[in-house]
Amino acid sequence: MKVSTKNSNFRRKTGQLTHFNEAGRARMVDVSAKAATERVATAQATVYMLPATLQKIQQGKIAKGDVLAVAQTAGVMGAKRTPDLIPMCHPLLLTSVDIDFTEEVTPGPDERCTIMIKATVKTTGPTGVEMEAMTAVTVAALTIYDMCKAVDKGMSFGGIALLSKSGGKSGTYIRTMAAR
Repeated sequence: MKVSTKNSNFRRKTGQLTHFNEAGRARMVDVSAKAATERVATAQATVYMLPATLQKIQQGKIAKGDVLAVAQTAGVMGAKRTPDLIPMCHPLLLTSVDIDFTEEVTPGPDERCTIMIKATVKTTGPTGVEMEAMTAVTVAALTIYDMCKAVDKGMSFGGIALLSKSGGKSGTYIRTMAAR
């Protein structure tokens, strides 16, 4: 079977995509020539729920246990297992994974409750930790859903985004309000 490389050659020459080999097939990028620098990435996700659900979480009345403690552990594990889930991610020696939760109630006739999850991941190496930070918040959000679904099947989550990253050749990135 002949594979057309016209599109992959164009992408490679213009610098648009780097995860293709000469035959146009997916590959893991070679980072061996890149300098090992400190790299930090922060990502967020938001979980939406009923007021009664947030109240049960805060009071420790969810039957499966301490929701935020389990979600925090799951987020750390998710960051560590990112290359097992995302095919082209490099296995990295993470030096830190920190997960924070902010609970918020927006009062009014359509009272809305959220838990904002923020993960900051660090390493010293040749490639960044953006995917690890985004995986951490996603796995933490999924864990909150799993632990609370018996009391609130209508929960949802979203707003998964990279907030900032630093280190490496491309330098610092900070998400602006316009990008949200």
